[in-house]
Amino acid sequence: MPELFTSFVVFAEMRTGSNFLESNLNALPGVACHGEAFNPHFIGYPNKTEILGVTHEMREADPIGLLDTIRAQPGVLGGFRYFHDHDPRILDVILDDPQVAKIILTRNPLDSYVSWKIAKSTGQWKLTNVKRRKEAKAIFDAEEFGQHVQELQAFQVLLLNRLQRSGQSAFYVAYEDLQDLDVMNGLAKWLGLPARLEALDDKLKRQNPAPVSSKVENAEEMELALAGLDRFNLTRTPNFEPRRGPAVPGYIAAAEAPLLYMPIAGGLEPELIQWLAALDGIGADALRMKMNQKQLRQWRRATPVHRSFSVVRHPLARAHAVFCDRILSKGPGSLRQIRNTLRRRYNLAIPEQPVDETYDMEQHRLAFAQFLAFVKSNLAGQTSIRVDANWASQSQILAGFAELAAPDLILREEELAQDLAWLAAKLGCANAPTFARPAADQPYALADIYDAELEELCRSAYQRDYLTFGFDDWQETR
Repeated sequence: MPELFTSFVVFAEMRTGSNFLESNLNALPGVACHGEAFNPHFIGYPNKTEILGVTHEMREADPIGLLDTIRAQPGVLGGFRYFHDHDPRILDVILDDPQVAKIILTRNPLDSYVSWKIAKSTGQWKLTNVKRRKEAKAIFDAEEFGQHVQELQAFQVLLLNRLQRSGQSAFYVAYEDLQDLDVMNGLAKWLGLPARLEALDDKLKRQNPAPVSSKVENAEEMELALAGLDRFNLTRTPNFEPRRGPAVPGYIAAAEAPLLYMPIAGGLEPELIQWLAALDGIGADALRMKMNQKQLRQWRRATPVHRSFSVVRHPLARAHAVFCDRILSKGPGSLRQIRNTLRRRYNLAIPEQPVDETYDMEQHRLAFAQFLAFVKSNLAGQTSIRVDANWASQSQILAGFAELAAPDLILREEELAQDLAWLAAKLGCANAPTFARPAADQPYALADIYDAELEELCRSAYQRDYLTFGFDDWQETR
C-alpha cells in the first residue's frame, strides 16, 4: 500500500459521475470504494445494511468507528464518496488528515441539476443498457436552481480554503475527464498505486447525452432566468467522444509538389490520392504514405514552403458512405465483427449474407436509419462498441490533428473542384488535374433514400459537426 495515503475520499455531488468514477477506482487491484458511506439516509448504497460489518445504526452512534474500519482493511486502500449534505461529524477529521487522499469531482452545476431533475422524474439513477433508457424532460425551477448552485459553491469554497490552510493538495477531476483513460491512470499514480487500467468501465452509460436546452421542458423560461449568464454554456453540444491523436501514418504527401493531405476517415481518400498522383504525373504508389512523426518532421524540414489540407464532408453523405462501404459490405475494408454485432444486438436490418437483389431500397433506408441511431448512442459513450474513426465526428478528428499541427486549409467536398485548382495554382503547379467526384454509393445512392427524417437523425448524431462547420441540410449542398 502507498505510504502517503491510508485512505481516500471522493468529494462529489449527485449527478456528477461519481458512480462511474467509483466503478473505475474499484477496477484497480487493492482499491475498495464503499459508496456513500456517510449518507445520512443509508449506508454505502440504497438497500445496503452494512459496510465491513458496521451497520447503519452502529455508524450513527460512532461515525469515526466506520472511518477507522475502512482505513484498517489489510492490503487495501479504502475510501468512499462524500457529498455536501453527508454526515458533517467526520468532515473535519478527513479534511485535517493529510493521509486521506482528497479527490474532488466537479461538473457544470446546470448539467448536474437538470440530470438530477430527470432522474427524479424517471426514477432511473443508473443506466447499464441503453435500450432500457427512460426519457423525460426536466422542469427548470429558478429558485431551486439558485439554491442548488449556492450550496455547491459554498462547499467547494470550504474544501478549497481548508486544503489551502493545511497545505494539502487534491486531485481535481471534471465530469468530462471521466472518459479519459490517461486521467484515470494518472489518478491511480497519484494515489500511489502500482496498477493501471487497461480500459474504462463500460457498464454504466450516460443517460442524457444532449444539450441542456433540449432536456428542459421550459427552456425559454430557463434562459430568461439565467439571462446575462453564459457561464453554464446552455447551448453547447456535449462532447463525449474519446480524444484522438494526430494519426500521422494516414497522412499523404505529394511526390514533388509541396503538399500534404491529412485525410479524415470516411472521407474522399481514394479520389484525393488519385488527384495528388495526377498533380505530379506519377502513380499513386509514388506518394509518401505511412510516415511516422519523425519522417513527417523530416519531410517538413525538407519542404519548408509547404501547405497541408484536409477535407470535410457533409455528415449525412459521410455516414451513408461509411454505412455502405464498412457495414453493409462484407468485402475488403469492411468492419465484419462490428457488422455482426450491429445485426445481432442492435437489430440492423441488413442481411447476414452479402447483399443481393432481395435487399431492396426500403430495407436499405431502414437499415441506414438504424445505423444513424446507433452512431448517436456510440458517440455519446452509451455503447460497448468502440468509436471507430470512420464515423467519429470530423471536428474531433481535426482536433486530434491539431495536437501535432492543424491543417492550413479545411476544404469542403462540394467545393473541391475549384478549391483544389486554386491550391495547386497557389503552389505554382501548372496544369492541375480536375478533381473527379466520387461515384454514387452502392447498392443505393443517398439521393434514392434521402428524406427529412434521415437528415434529423444525422443532425442529432453529429450536432457538433453541424454547428462547427455550419452544415445545411444535405439536399441543399448537392
